[in-house]
Amino acid sequence: MNRVRVGVASGALGSLIVGASVPVTGMLQGYPLLSGQALRYGLGGVVLLGWVLARGGRLPVPRGRDWVALSALVGLGMLGFNACVLYAQRYAEPGFVAAVLGASPLVLALVAPLVAGRRPALGAVVGAVFVVGGVVVLSGGGSWRGPGLVLAVLTMLGEASFTLFAVGVVRRMGGVAVATWCCFLAAGAGGVLGTFVGGWQVPTVREGVALVVLAVVVTAVAFGLWYFAVGRLGADRAGVLIGLMPVAGLGAAVVLGAQGLTVVGVVGAVAVAAGCVIGLRRSGASPAGAERAGAGRAGAGRAGAERAGAGRAGAEQAAAERAGAGQTGAAGAGVGSAGQPSTGAGPTDEPPTASLPEGTDIPAVRR
Repeated sequence: MNRVRVGVASGALGSLIVGASVPVTGMLQGYPLLSGQALRYGLGGVVLLGWVLARGGRLPVPRGRDWVALSALVGLGMLGFNACVLYAQRYAEPGFVAAVLGASPLVLALVAPLVAGRRPALGAVVGAVFVVGGVVVLSGGGSWRGPGLVLAVLTMLGEASFTLFAVGVVRRMGGVAVATWCCFLAAGAGGVLGTFVGGWQVPTVREGVALVVLAVVVTAVAFGLWYFAVGRLGADRAGVLIGLMPVAGLGAAVVLGAQGLTVVGVVGAVAVAAGCVIGLRRSGASPAGAERAGAGRAGAGRAGAERAGAGRAGAEQAAAERAGAGQTGAAGAGVGSAGQPSTGAGPTDEPPTASLPEGTDIPAVRR
């Protein structure tokens, strides 16, 4: 239960940090997009690597299939997502983009279990529906023109891919390692692309502060917290916490005086909170369920081992009896018919083999 609570707290804090950083991101409107992302992610990767080394650990090196997942995550969930957000707002109102983006928890609740080979959990799906409704209410909807709808949908898919492509890699390498490698890959790709598109320029003091805050707080801290939560909760249940991002954005706007708090905003925030509670409720019982399932599998394994042992013992005893009977019959036939021992081939001295093939083992119980 404590592990689940820590996972929920990590995911919620990471989402709140990202949502509240919207005003900071606005400080980079005049800075080249790709080169700015390269600086942000490069510094964030250095901070994460320093954290790993300071704790006496080492950074795991991704394997072949991990590189594919990380590359897809960076291309779609980081650089692609940021580009789609930027261009979508040129053809659609921000509220419309936010409303479509709010559907990503539902996509995760439906797709993540299917990718893992299981059916979607009802609690996660229902919670995601509440979150989507709350985000739509918060954003107020809006209009679009031209490719605005397509770009908004691509933005939502990019947000979902940021989590989906990380599930297997987080399981093998850990959340901090995944966040670190993602930052370095995004910094390299953004730096190369930024050299040809947008170029480089020295940031102003205001832009420099924004880049440092985004790199340290939003990238290093929030990314690490989010992937930690995905590893503890699963992508489908952690996905409902994405709804906290627009809630945090609303709170930051109210605190900064950019907008007032309305009844509609409160209703949307309450719906998002209810969706998070519903979507995460069953995850609290999942560790116990996993323990019960593991105990059941262990008990079944022990029982199977006992039955297999009894079967092998019975087979050996029966084989020994058949061998003894064969020897007696052969001896009796040789003496009774010819009056002297038989010259035919007798039984060998090799012990009887067990009924199971050699090398058969009881499968180990995996948690």
